[in-house]
Amino acid sequence: MATIQKTCLIVGAGDDTGAALARAFAKEGLTVCLVRRPRHSDKLEALAQSIIDRGGNAVAFPADARDEDAMIKLIETIEADIGPLEVAVFNIGANVNFPITQTTARVYRKVWEMAGFAGFLMGREAARHMLLRERGTIIFTGATASLRGGKGYSAFAGAKHALRALAQSMARELGPKNIHVAHTLIDGAIDSTFIRDILPNVDDLREDDAILNPDHIAQAYVMLHNQPRSAWTHELDLRPWKENW
Repeated sequence: MATIQKTCLIVGAGDDTGAALARAFAKEGLTVCLVRRPRHSDKLEALAQSIIDRGGNAVAFPADARDEDAMIKLIETIEADIGPLEVAVFNIGANVNFPITQTTARVYRKVWEMAGFAGFLMGREAARHMLLRERGTIIFTGATASLRGGKGYSAFAGAKHALRALAQSMARELGPKNIHVAHTLIDGAIDSTFIRDILPNVDDLREDDAILNPDHIAQAYVMLHNQPRSAWTHELDLRPWKENW
């Protein structure tokens, strides 16, 4: 009897944390379905191929996660052609910094669409399919801005607050249906391309374990998925042991 291939959807499969999540869930035996904006399709294909080269299963899906029709079709395609959705991870960042008087309506709306609305679309469509089987894990990536709005982060904080509220509502609705909904607070700098471009001392921070390692973040996500349901974590804080970076 053939084994049913279960899948993991990662929306926001970028170069750093997203790629680490993809590798980690592929090691768990899931086929990882990777989503990133079409302009990054070459990087997305390269990530999928790197996972395949390591013995895992991966499929690249260039798509705009803000597009409702595209997200509906994407998850239907995964369910029909690849396998049942076991895990769905929303990992889009959209971190921008502008003084409030320089934050345009276009910027505010776009950040909300990327970090809030797109999370709703993924969560809703994943839930529709998981509810049929009464099983699954949905994880939303939050940030320091999910809890407090910092100077210049009105758009980012507004979107991340919205995403956290979405995760809370979904957890209370879907938990009794055996669907684990979790929200992570990535409370600190991640050793990523973005941070390496703006912080001059990343090498020293890495040497001292004073910056978040994407692979270690990914390990925590896998742990959330594998938790026994008698003790599910809804919100998980992740920060380095030294916070004064």
